[in-house]
Amino acid sequence: MLNLNKLASNNFLSSIDITKKELIDILELSKNIKNKKLELDFKNKVLGLIFDKASTRTRVSFQVAMSRLGGTTIDLNPITSQIGRGEPIKDTARVLSRYCDVLAIRTFNQSDLEEYAKWSTIPIINALTDLEHPCQALADFMTIKEEFNDFEDVVLTFIGDGNNVANSLILSGALLGLEVRIACPKGYEPNSLVINKAYKIYKNKNLLKITDDLNAAVSGANVLYTDVWSSMGEEIEKNDKDKKFNGFTIDKNLVNKANKNAIIMHCLPAYRDKEISDEVMESKQSRIFTQSENRLHVQQALLAVLLGNKT
Repeated sequence: MLNLNKLASNNFLSSIDITKKELIDILELSKNIKNKKLELDFKNKVLGLIFDKASTRTRVSFQVAMSRLGGTTIDLNPITSQIGRGEPIKDTARVLSRYCDVLAIRTFNQSDLEEYAKWSTIPIINALTDLEHPCQALADFMTIKEEFNDFEDVVLTFIGDGNNVANSLILSGALLGLEVRIACPKGYEPNSLVINKAYKIYKNKNLLKITDDLNAAVSGANVLYTDVWSSMGEEIEKNDKDKKFNGFTIDKNLVNKANKNAIIMHCLPAYRDKEISDEVMESKQSRIFTQSENRLHVQQALLAVLLGNKT
């Protein structure tokens, strides 16, 4: 009998909905799943997907993850369901709770996700909001752990917009106690509430640095991470942001300023030769596609611990 310790919180809306121990346990379970050291059987369990935003990796990885657990997935496309016609979240959540066993929701407002959680009697997973991308952070730290074995003395530098990915990296980094540096132009810092939450978690507040000094942020870093400069819904700002982020590209010159064992990460999709050069993306230091694969494994683990004990 395999004992899966169910999360203390019934939901995963934020990277800090779990404890440090729960995070480490999920990463360990993910590793065992990836290495085929165990099999999980959640047949007859149903995952519902509600995606208000376009998706490739998140949608496919969740569907494949649930399939590998022996369960099934139903895609609740808002365009072809009553959700898109304005049915209140509290009604949708209560109905779907009677059909599905877990919901993964990809939407704009974190408050909408919290509304689902308020009315739902089944676990709710944040599959991305404008505020956070906690499932991505799980895969990111799994990738880092695979490379460095632990998080001691690891320096993670995120270069780019202080977006939802940066927010979740900050919060997960605070739980794990590793140094996180965010390098961005002034005015594009991560959410201040997220930063304050992280400072309350960190035992050493100097481990979180927000700066526009790219060279200082990269010096000695073990992980260089970037994302698109303009997230979904920011298309109007794209040209202006491209100008302001000029110089914040991870290229070979920047990589050479980091630690010699530094790895390169990107949550994808990538605009090559914009936030990251094609040369760096295809280099031996790149772990981008391993990082992408790991979305599948961490989401299997996350679903397993949310669904509870099962042989």
